[in-house]
Amino acid sequence: MIEVPAWPGWAQRTLRLLTGHQWLLGSLRQAGEMLMLLVEVVASAVRRPLGYWSESCEQMVNILRTCWLPMVISTVAFGFGAPGLQAGNFFLLLGTPERLGSFFIMASVREFAPWINAMVVAGVVGTAITADLGARRIREEFDAMEVLGVDPIREIILPRVVAVTLMTGLMDMVALVFGVFGGWLAALQMGADSDTFLANFWANATTPDVAGSVAKTFMFGLIIAVVCCYKGYRAGGGPIGVGRAVNQSVVIAFAAIYVCNYFFTSILLGLNPSISVYR
Repeated sequence: MIEVPAWPGWAQRTLRLLTGHQWLLGSLRQAGEMLMLLVEVVASAVRRPLGYWSESCEQMVNILRTCWLPMVISTVAFGFGAPGLQAGNFFLLLGTPERLGSFFIMASVREFAPWINAMVVAGVVGTAITADLGARRIREEFDAMEVLGVDPIREIILPRVVAVTLMTGLMDMVALVFGVFGGWLAALQMGADSDTFLANFWANATTPDVAGSVAKTFMFGLIIAVVCCYKGYRAGGGPIGVGRAVNQSVVIAFAAIYVCNYFFTSILLGLNPSISVYR
């Protein structure tokens, strides 16, 4: 039996460096192509603002029908369990479980409700969009549309981007209500007074908090729509490639949402330092 000698250390290090370099270049190229797709979608929507709203409305109804129940259950359960009971135990040690109402401005309104809303939309709608567009790509439907002189980006992608962006932001207001409802249930579990919980909540609720939450979620929806449409539109390699595109779209969308949330929250708190003070 012939033994194959192992690669020397310098060769292994060089291979790892080249592999990482290629991965970085590929990631930057995909990010640039996603940005170009976004520019093309916005330009098409602005140049001809009519003709795609009917399809967008149908997509919005479908998003609402498939996402409202998972979103409600997730926000109530998460609001009750994570920030509700965990933070409630801390306030209970201090003898002020009613202060949980103040905490939920930061926990639910600013962070958890928009984040859970975006996760549900990405997991339910984003994957469906990627799979649908990927199936169209491997069936060569987009090529046939281009041969017939039909722009697939305007006819297929633009309505989905508009629908996901708008519905993600609009559903955030529902997510805020049910997220706070979960915190209210946790406060009652801790023995807090309901009226005092609500009084603390409204004493700390400000317009920048609510407006920032909704604006941030609109951005989340735009990220989800562009990433999922891009991965589906560029899918290849048959059914296996479509499955790979679906998996990649969710991972990339989640990572982009985390980065966007960090910068948006930092800017929001920097422009409105008064919202960091609890009353």
